[in-house]
Amino acid sequence: MIEHSDRRKFLNKAGVIVVATGLKLFPQPAFAAGTKVVEEDVSPLEDLMREHGLLSRVLLIYDHCSNRLQNKEDLDLKQLAESRDIIQNFVEAYHEKLEEQHLFPRFEKAHKLTDLVSVLRCQHQAGRHVTADIGAALTKKDHTALIFHLRAFTHMYRPHEAREDTVLFPAFQALVSKREYNELGEQFEEREHQLFGKDGFEGQVARVEQIERQLGIYDLSQFTPKV
Repeated sequence: MIEHSDRRKFLNKAGVIVVATGLKLFPQPAFAAGTKVVEEDVSPLEDLMREHGLLSRVLLIYDHCSNRLQNKEDLDLKQLAESRDIIQNFVEAYHEKLEEQHLFPRFEKAHKLTDLVSVLRCQHQAGRHVTADIGAALTKKDHTALIFHLRAFTHMYRPHEAREDTVLFPAFQALVSKREYNELGEQFEEREHQLFGKDGFEGQVARVEQIERQLGIYDLSQFTPKV
């Protein structure tokens, strides 16, 4: 078993403080009957939802790039190409594979939310096709095709991730025992470091932040409406 990431160490320390003060940051989830074990510092669903946060930031980059292309403004396609690489390698080849291998089959076996799972699976496949189309349009520097494919991707993935966060993920905890849930957390963490090294998720966040800075969209205050 590999060592815990820095965020797990931090959250472990924070958990000690929380216990000492008698406060709870999150309500205790309801699990299927199972053996009691020590709870994970970062649960598998928390990991998946953080990764959705990363995806949302890349969707913002896609919006920014498609708008600049639509308005015929200067845009360095290198930042867009790197954003697409994050989608392809972190979101599609890692995050979505975890869902397809560990979450979706449990819902199908339990005959729960099967219609939703079917749509989510189809959207994963559609997203990979669109990512390939974005790559082809980048190679050709076809701005019209880029605008179309970038907007198609963001149009699908915003409701996709929202439905997972608010429906699929909350329902998942009732399908597994606490032991299974904790073991999944370890499996997710191990796979993350196998694919992305010791920096894992934090390294991907750093990449996104750098792209945001290069594009001039990192400052959060710029998105505050003028009232």
